[in-house]
Amino acid sequence: MSHAVLYVCHGSRLRQAREEAVGFINRCKPHIDAEVQEISFLELAAPSIEEGFDKCVNAGADQVSVVPLLLLTAAHSKIDIPKVLKACSAKHPSIVINYGNPIGVHEKMADSVINNIGECTDVDSSAIAVLIGRGSSDTDVKRELGEIAGIVQKKTGFEDVWTCFLTAAAPSFKDTLQKAMQTGRQVVFIPYLLFTGLLMKGIEKDLHNINSRIKLCGYLGKEPLVAEAFIDRIRETIKGGQTDAPSYD
Repeated sequence: MSHAVLYVCHGSRLRQAREEAVGFINRCKPHIDAEVQEISFLELAAPSIEEGFDKCVNAGADQVSVVPLLLLTAAHSKIDIPKVLKACSAKHPSIVINYGNPIGVHEKMADSVINNIGECTDVDSSAIAVLIGRGSSDTDVKRELGEIAGIVQKKTGFEDVWTCFLTAAAPSFKDTLQKAMQTGRQVVFIPYLLFTGLLMKGIEKDLHNINSRIKLCGYLGKEPLVAEAFIDRIRETIKGGQTDAPSYD
C-alpha cells in the first residue's frame, strides 16, 4: 500500500504567511516516513484540498493521511475539512483516508510559549502572561487554550496566565489589553498564532509603543517545539487518524 500525507494549511491573503506555512511543512517532511507528501490550503491559497488530494492519488497513493496544520480544534477541523474530504472520497472511493487532529493541547506547545517568552523579554513570576488566540464560537477553542495556559502557569510559576481572543470569543483582546494596562504590572502578550497574517499585523499595530510595561512576543511558527508537536500529530495520523473520525461514505 502506497501511503501519502496531505497537509492542510489554513491559508492567508498575505504571501509571507503562505510562504511561512510551506516552509514549516517542508521542515517537517524529512521526519515523516511517507512515499508522497503534498501541501494544500483550506482557503485563500492554492492548491486546494481537492487539488492536493488528486496529486496524492496521481502519485500512486492508495492511502492518504490528511493532517490539518491548525493549532486548536474548531469548525475548520470538525466541519470544513471533513466536508471537502467527503467529496474527495466520493471521487476516489477506493482510497483509504486517515484524518488527523489539530495540534490541540500538547505539552510541547506550552513549552514553546515559555521559550517564546524567554526569548522576548526578562520577566519574573509577578508578570502577567497573556495568550492571544484567534477565537471561535466553538467552546473547544477556549477550553484548549485555557488548558495550555494552565500548563504554562504550572511550569513557570507565573501568578497569572490569561487568555483572550481576537474574534468570536470572550474575553476579547482589546478588553484584555485595557485590563492589563490598569494592573500596573509587567504584561507579556504571546500571539497563539502559527504565522504572520492580518491578525498578527493588527496585534502589532495595537501594541506598538503603547506602554513600556507591555511586551509583545512573536508568533509561534518559528519555535522548534511547535514543529515537534506537529510531527507527533502527523505520526499519530499515519497510524490511524482520529478515533472519532467523521465518515466519508
